[in-house]
Amino acid sequence: MSRLSRATEALALDGPTEPLLARAKREPARPTPGATTGGARPGSRPRRPDEDPPAVRWALVGFALLFLAAFVVLPASVVLVEALRGGVALWWKALVDADALSAVKLTLLVAAISVPLNALFGLAAAWSITRFRYRGKHVLLSLIDLPFGVSPVISGMITVLLFGAQGWLGPWLVAHGYKVVFAVPGIVVATVFVTFPFVARELIPFMQTQGAEEEEAALVLGASGWQILTRVTLPNVKWSLLYGVILCNARAMGEFGAVSVVSGHIRGVTNTISLHVEILYNEYAFQAAFAVASLLFLVAIATLGAKQALEWRQRAALRAAAQRNVL
Repeated sequence: MSRLSRATEALALDGPTEPLLARAKREPARPTPGATTGGARPGSRPRRPDEDPPAVRWALVGFALLFLAAFVVLPASVVLVEALRGGVALWWKALVDADALSAVKLTLLVAAISVPLNALFGLAAAWSITRFRYRGKHVLLSLIDLPFGVSPVISGMITVLLFGAQGWLGPWLVAHGYKVVFAVPGIVVATVFVTFPFVARELIPFMQTQGAEEEEAALVLGASGWQILTRVTLPNVKWSLLYGVILCNARAMGEFGAVSVVSGHIRGVTNTISLHVEILYNEYAFQAAFAVASLLFLVAIATLGAKQALEWRQRAALRAAAQRNVL
């Protein structure tokens, strides 16, 4: 009997003549006695090579929570507790004070002017950077990031040097009856300078991910530039645009350094909410200072809620844009 015949007969005695490779694929692999699973306990999920040990994960999470509690939750709690220490009646009395109402109105006015201007600039800058090729694009990106690297106090000083009475343009403005520094226009200029990167920096990465295929298709079909902007670009970038507007508005309402230099601290005239809080605190009116500061805290809470909602929308839009580019 040949060797092949004897092997076939042995397989027939053991069971059906199923190929050994197919049987190996069908049957689950049996662990070798003594083999380990990277230190994992029996029945637990083995740890991936790129996954940190549980002790490291919990240590990092605990450190992050401790840091947030010390530098975010605790100061915010102090503001609320001190604002309501004398009761709701005193809190409300500090808010309806004439100087406080004037500061609130000026803050809302400055935000209402600077945020739309920055939204228009951010959209134009993002369109220019992501849709055109030209020399100096990296210089424009660096200029957009300039307020992030310059102290707000320095930006306020620049405004004074440009538009002050002894500045480069100040004498001409004074001769024609225009007052910029120590007035509302100077506060607006300083706020616009400090806050203009926020919208642009939110739109540029998203528009780069989205690509220009849809705009090019609309152009081929005969759409004008305005139609492409209003019917193609804006619907695609609306969540990122709103996200940048929210961040810009929060910074505009809470700006202190640049506004402090150019405002002149004229009570009831050029004081924003943050400047009014400083004046009340320096006058030892702690109850009123914390009461007015609680307004900025409420603005921060509302901004955080809107930010989280728009982040979800923005992530969904980014995934949709990435899928369109793949297809």
